[in-house]
Amino acid sequence: MLFKKTRKSMMHLLNGFIDFILHIDVYMEGWINVYQNWTYLILFVIIFCETGLVITPFLPGDSLLFTAGLFCSTGMLKMHIITLVILIIVAAVAGNMVGFAFGKKVGPLLFRRKSGFLFRQEHLTAAHQFYTKHGKKTIILSRFLPIVRTFAPIVAGIVKLDYMKFVMYSLAGAFLWVNTLVLTGYFMGKYVPGTKEYLGYIVVFLIVITSIPFLYNSLKKRFGKNPSKTNSDPNW
Repeated sequence: MLFKKTRKSMMHLLNGFIDFILHIDVYMEGWINVYQNWTYLILFVIIFCETGLVITPFLPGDSLLFTAGLFCSTGMLKMHIITLVILIIVAAVAGNMVGFAFGKKVGPLLFRRKSGFLFRQEHLTAAHQFYTKHGKKTIILSRFLPIVRTFAPIVAGIVKLDYMKFVMYSLAGAFLWVNTLVLTGYFMGKYVPGTKEYLGYIVVFLIVITSIPFLYNSLKKRFGKNPSKTNSDPNW
């Protein structure tokens, strides 16, 4: 009986999350109508958590940035587009700083932690493998990969990447990620008619595009005959 109730609650949460992702514009409109200028704090907190807290890799960073840019172009968000971009970059870098500090503090112990509802060991492993393959560039590249971008700064802290190098890579990655998605949403809202009406499809497109690397790696591991070993030196 308890198992059925728990399963029902989990399905309810999952359905609510999917609805939030696919109709993020509706939810953001609600925030603007109810909280007005506090909406910017909500955006800041979501991006901050999604880019550095180990328990929140599921938050919708990409679609949120695109929608924020779109709403800025329509005037629903009153903040100037440049100010909005700077605000979100600060949130993304601040989240990375927290993730880095957490990884440096906890260290390899995190790899021995069992998976739970809010923490999946396979997500940390995937980020570590990505870091092993790409080195410091991971901090930039991972910005465009959901889940990996949450765990990449944590892995960088675990391997004790030089702090100033981490800050520079984190800032560069945040600059590219935020400008790409926010400005794309902004200019599409200004110059492409009907963008808001097709936002749900755009969100699905973003999810599919950013999931391709995960699908490729999964298929490669499953069907690859001789998977190559990657360099384990994080400083290459």
